[in-house]
Amino acid sequence: MALRPLGDRIVVRREAPEETTAGGIVLPDTAKNKPQRGVVLAVGPGKLKKDGTRAPMQLKAGDRVLFTSWAGDEFKDRVKNEEILIMHESDVLCVIEEK
Repeated sequence: MALRPLGDRIVVRREAPEETTAGGIVLPDTAKNKPQRGVVLAVGPGKLKKDGTRAPMQLKAGDRVLFTSWAGDEFKDRVKNEEILIMHESDVLCVIEEK
């Protein structure tokens, strides 16, 4: 399934939830929190401004991001069997940079 977001929307694949705690306790599915991290899969062309131009997007495909817990709308990709989110770029709090 190919998704092409519109405006200032982005498509994000949520990271897998933690399977164990720091102490090594295995978590059942009901105890797992949904991660607030993910990878940007696609970005829209940017928000349309009042003067007819588009504001450039700050994110790009491949960025690892941290977002708010209520961000976006969740969908299930039946082909890849994974959850994806479609959200506004403004719902992203920061880009996670690897060192």
